[in-house]
Amino acid sequence: MIIADQVTGSTTAGTAKPADVKPADVKPADVKPADSVAVDSKPAGAKPRARAPAITLPAIGERELRLDLFRGLALWLIFIDHLPPSLLTWFTIRNYGFSDATEIFIFISGYTAAFVYGRAMLESGVVIATARILRRVWQIYVAHVFLFTIFLAEISYVATRFENPLYTEEMGIMDFLKQPDVTIVQALLLRFRPVNMDVLPLYIVLMLALPLILWSMKWRPDVTLGLSVVLYAVTWEYDLYLSAYPNGFWAFNPFAWQLLFVFGAWCALGGARRMSRILASPVTMWIAIAYLVAAFYVTLTWYVPQLSQFMPKRVEQWMYPIDKTDLDVLRFTHFLALAALTVRFLPRDWPGLKSRWLRPLILCGQHSLEIFCLGVFLAFAGHFILAEVSGGAAVHALISLSGVLIMWGVAWVISWYKRVADKGGAKTKNAVGHADLAGGG
Repeated sequence: MIIADQVTGSTTAGTAKPADVKPADVKPADVKPADSVAVDSKPAGAKPRARAPAITLPAIGERELRLDLFRGLALWLIFIDHLPPSLLTWFTIRNYGFSDATEIFIFISGYTAAFVYGRAMLESGVVIATARILRRVWQIYVAHVFLFTIFLAEISYVATRFENPLYTEEMGIMDFLKQPDVTIVQALLLRFRPVNMDVLPLYIVLMLALPLILWSMKWRPDVTLGLSVVLYAVTWEYDLYLSAYPNGFWAFNPFAWQLLFVFGAWCALGGARRMSRILASPVTMWIAIAYLVAAFYVTLTWYVPQLSQFMPKRVEQWMYPIDKTDLDVLRFTHFLALAALTVRFLPRDWPGLKSRWLRPLILCGQHSLEIFCLGVFLAFAGHFILAEVSGGAAVHALISLSGVLIMWGVAWVISWYKRVADKGGAKTKNAVGHADLAGGG
């Protein structure tokens, strides 16, 4: 069961409602303490009941379209945010609060990865689940190397063809042109990354830690989340980070961003069910609304300086800087507020999820790895066109719309191929529980 199911009272697709469950349909492994009517009234001589598992997973059913929807939305927003600022960028969420599309992407990645590989760990054991996770990590790593190569070729060609070396400096590949041998090795070690290529290395590191996360959550999920919070706090207190090449550090610190990933995994493995009363509370709803309104006002002061005079100086000194690299707590709580309202007002059986108007977003979310890589490539192409041809609002809107349509078209082709041209592969994938949920491949 997932977060919104607890709030709305709906059940996971493919599972029966409580009133529809027949005694013969209930398996011993499916019975939880809350399902038994009289726990203490056991027959004499009966054996003690087995302890309920620490984590619970819904039965395999149809895809959770809300995850695909918001992951697709995050991919579109990341693409638009990577373009030069223009009128259309005002429609992205980073202009209305502290968090942005990156938080959405990492949370859903943790949720879906735990959903897929947590089931594999429970059914097949730690070794098999770890092997599957490492195979997925390898796929993401290969995609990152391939994207790195294509991205370098794209920037180098444009810079040479139009005799504008500023592109190489702006996109962060100047060091590659100076020392290609050293830089390639550093890129393979995930220490050298051009602009806009920071998300996949973060995802690779988080997925490498997933076997340990799932193994720990199998026994003590709440303790695992607590340890994640401790690591987050230690990161801020002692300034833990991973260094980058040729200098500096990772744009997304894995020691901090792991909190959002682990929290997503915790929610997928039963944590959302345990938070159901909190999420359903009107107090939670109004606190979330108040926080989002306050965050919106703060962001307005960034664009309308006259409003900053109404901000107490002590609040400004405490609040700034709102660090994205180390996942500032204000960003994390802003995402939590957005998520709390989303799962409250958007149930999993919302008819709009079947709408053809949302189908492009859902398709992109279902193939997130491929579409993310395509979005990075398209973002620089759009950046180049705006710089060389025109930077007007109309051209910017046209480029943004064209990029979104291309992403949708590629996602449709991939979906068609998997559905029609590769039916045998689709059957195998369904047998292991939609592994593409864990990254889109």
